[in-house]
Amino acid sequence: GIFFDDLNDRDPDTIFEFSKEALNSVVKAYGPIVEKHKDDDFTEKEKEWQLMRRGRYVEFNLVYDRGTVFGLKTGGRIESILMSLPETARWEYDMHPEPGTPEADFIDACKHPREWV
Repeated sequence: GIFFDDLNDRDPDTIFEFSKEALNSVVKAYGPIVEKHKDDDFTEKEKEWQLMRRGRYVEFNLVYDRGTVFGLKTGGRIESILMSLPETARWEYDMHPEPGTPEADFIDACKHPREWV
């Protein structure tokens, strides 16, 4: 996400234009991906993987996310803070995907990002 707190030294109109461009870029890129895959079938194993990834998101959100941590430390409404969490998630201790699977390739790409430009 974009932490606008980090942009306090910038011109507000420039920040607003940047925000609009960023949002429009996401919509233009993400919409076609959703449209292409919205009816894809998935396996039970893929659903379990999705739940595991959601679990890692919850972990990040509650432990590291600046906005969430700030809200929790300053007496924010817990219900409001937790509304961003997925409805279902899963955790498994020391989970590692099977080598050679798409899941293992995903983890490898996250741990060893490539320079694309």
